[in-house]
Amino acid sequence: MESSITLGRLELSPGPAVVGVTGASRLSGLEPVPERGAQRHMNGCVPLSHQVAGHKYGVDKVGILQHPDGTVLKQLQPPPRGPREMHFYSMVYAEDCCDPCLLELRNHLPKYYGTWASPDNPSDLYLKLEDVTRLFHKPCIMDVKLGQRSYDPFASQEKREQQIRKYPLMEEIGFLLLGMRVYNVSNDSFDSYDQHYGRKLLKDTLKDGLGKFFYNGVALRKDAVSASIGKVQQILRWFESQQQLCFYASSLLFVYEGQPPSTPLTNPLQDKTLATSAALQDEHTEEYNNNNIQVSMSWDYSLDSICSNHKSLCQQQCKEQQPNHNREGAGQENETTKGAGPGAGPAVEVRMIDFAHVFPSDSHDQGYVYGLKHLLSVLQQLLHEPELH
Repeated sequence: MESSITLGRLELSPGPAVVGVTGASRLSGLEPVPERGAQRHMNGCVPLSHQVAGHKYGVDKVGILQHPDGTVLKQLQPPPRGPREMHFYSMVYAEDCCDPCLLELRNHLPKYYGTWASPDNPSDLYLKLEDVTRLFHKPCIMDVKLGQRSYDPFASQEKREQQIRKYPLMEEIGFLLLGMRVYNVSNDSFDSYDQHYGRKLLKDTLKDGLGKFFYNGVALRKDAVSASIGKVQQILRWFESQQQLCFYASSLLFVYEGQPPSTPLTNPLQDKTLATSAALQDEHTEEYNNNNIQVSMSWDYSLDSICSNHKSLCQQQCKEQQPNHNREGAGQENETTKGAGPGAGPAVEVRMIDFAHVFPSDSHDQGYVYGLKHLLSVLQQLLHEPELH
């Protein structure tokens, strides 16, 4: 296998497909109001209403959008970050991928539906992704950056120093709370915390700081804490079993249902489906949605080769692994749907997001594993703490 150094020093030649591609965004936000006329320009897309971290539409030049069909649109970042993230998703979700490691990884990522572009600006590409919050009525959302370093091995010295200054404890703690929104049942509103809140957390305040995400104004949601622990443990097991990839500046997106289980609930998926159907009837809604859109570039090495390196070992398993994976994925979604109903357990999702700094490797991702283990230890402590007040 080629080393990560080869991938990290790619020379990309910006072609027509990447002209004007700027900025970055997340799967999680606030609710900025688009400028007048902007919605028509965005071809029916609107700013995501529950973003908690990253570039925000109306505040920064770009931000994450929501498509009329309910999916999320993340604008492709400038090279090499944007193309690297696109090729990561393309590799993991390739139809002919038979690598059990990558197939299992799909369970921990948002579903990927290829690239999207508006007819008004076909050179401005977006990643079309699942909205992880789609099944929730009152989604409580938290974005946590994982790993002991928030810069990749090929970052400049200036970039390294900049990231270290932002949160000097990153190496010791192994994760950073980037933002969160929590539903307060006592006043039927959301409390929001940004990246500055997370950067102020120290070793002795980390547990209480993280605990705010699970406090709904009345009680500590230990049920959601416990379910989150189970999800994080699944991700940890995947990392401990793989030696193919290293992740830098990547995050975990936590979502749980803030509306109390005793409150009568309608089916959020059904509601969104009806809204989506109405939106799709708009004759003015057009799009370019093509999984084969390519970014013009010169690659010395592609992440796709990781998958090809394993094909010779798993051709006999391919037909067996794919159905198993599909059943696991369906079970995961059904579990979330079931949890959203009254009387059921809490609906909780924990997904990995942000892959602009993923590199091939031949060893375990020790930095990410360290962060996951420390995060789990803090969550475990919350289960044994009295409720926050």
